Amino acid sequence: MVKIGIIGGSGLDDPDLLKQAETIEVATPYGPPSSPLSIGKIDGTDVILLARHGRSHQFSPTQVNFRANISALKAQGATHILATTACGSLREEIGRGDFVLVDQFIDFTRHRDITFHDSFEDDATHTPMAEPFDPGMRKALYEAALELGLTVHKEGTVVTIEGPRFSTRAESKMFRIWGADVINMSIAPEAILSNEAEVPYAAIAMSTDYDCWKEDEAPVSWEEILEVFNKNADKVKQLLIHVIPKIQQGEKNDH
Repeated sequence: MVKIGIIGGSGLDDPDLLKQAETIEVATPYGPPSSPLSIGKIDGTDVILLARHGRSHQFSPTQVNFRANISALKAQGATHILATTACGSLREEIGRGDFVLVDQFIDFTRHRDITFHDSFEDDATHTPMAEPFDPGMRKALYEAALELGLTVHKEGTVVTIEGPRFSTRAESKMFRIWGADVINMSIAPEAILSNEAEVPYAAIAMSTDYDCWKEDEAPVSWEEILEVFNKNADKVKQLLIHVIPKIQQGEKNDH
């Protein structure tokens, strides 16, 4: 049975997305997740909604307990995880409000717990990470975005930085040279841990700014990110609602 965990980024953790919703508090071996879990349905499919930064956005990117979040979703039976996130564009062709269905990441974080396998006492575990974002979910997201008339980029590499500060101009230019297309502060740890937990993971990244590499524009500000994100939040919600039946159907076809 399909049960989809949705990790909501800034402005996209609205429990009103769900029908027949109830809220539950859960504990994990890694401590509490960022928020209580909202459990309900979207178009008849079971959904678990979690606010990545807490319901009041009280957790900075470094403070987010990614292990507890993924552990909580898996323990509640999530068969897939869909994440939403704001991101900065590192490419001219990725404009504000565009969606990017990332297929690769570069992890530039420094202070996160990014594995469930802290000890090799029982067994050595090295999780393959060549394809960290589930191709089937990304295909369903792409089809749903096209049907909704959204401007969507089928693939892209996201670099995840530690934060909470934004990049220097030198860093922003370096990430472009490395081949990154967008930048954010949360996707890499989630993707890593979801893969370790063997739960298929995909991310909907919405471009809100041009970071600071683009010298003919003012450097990014938090206020600008929120303005663009809030303006387009309904599009993200529509994409989530539209893609869930496709994921459900994809699982039926696979079986």
